[in-house]
Amino acid sequence: MKGNKLSSGVEAILFALGGPVPAEKLAQALDCTLEEVERACRALADTYQWEERGIRLVRLEESWQLISAPAWGETIRALLERKRPDKLSPAALETLAVVAYFQPVTRVYIDQVRGVDCSHSLSLLLDRELVEPCGTLDAPGRPILYQTTPAFLRVFGLEDLKDLPPLPEESPPEEREGEAL
Repeated sequence: MKGNKLSSGVEAILFALGGPVPAEKLAQALDCTLEEVERACRALADTYQWEERGIRLVRLEESWQLISAPAWGETIRALLERKRPDKLSPAALETLAVVAYFQPVTRVYIDQVRGVDCSHSLSLLLDRELVEPCGTLDAPGRPILYQTTPAFLRVFGLEDLKDLPPLPEESPPEEREGEAL
């Protein structure tokens, strides 16, 4: 395989795989010798550096990996920070709390507890993988049951659902001061 085609192949494989790729694996995939792969990788690394490209090719022990150029680190970090998902709305947090404390639950149950339609909030929680379907209720229409996910535990720093804070108990009417009965 000629130099330019070999370099192009190395570049394509490293880009597609994203992580470190052993030089031996590159040589096998490109049907060439280990020395030819090493030479092509060094030439690519020098080209990226000399042309001040946005990527670099680095050697990590016996592997090669494409990385972003250090000069672009702050810009990339700022972009990634902007990509963080928006915070959950109060409606979504209420919906999530109902699922967390009373799971498995149906959408109708959540609607009843919250007193409003929760379709949008539930859809958002499903998209963020904080809740998931976990079966159906043995009732007419076979409504879907929902539960929290391991991602929910991770996001909220919980090891187990038992770590959820207890729900406040409702006090008897005579103990509530200043509330209209």
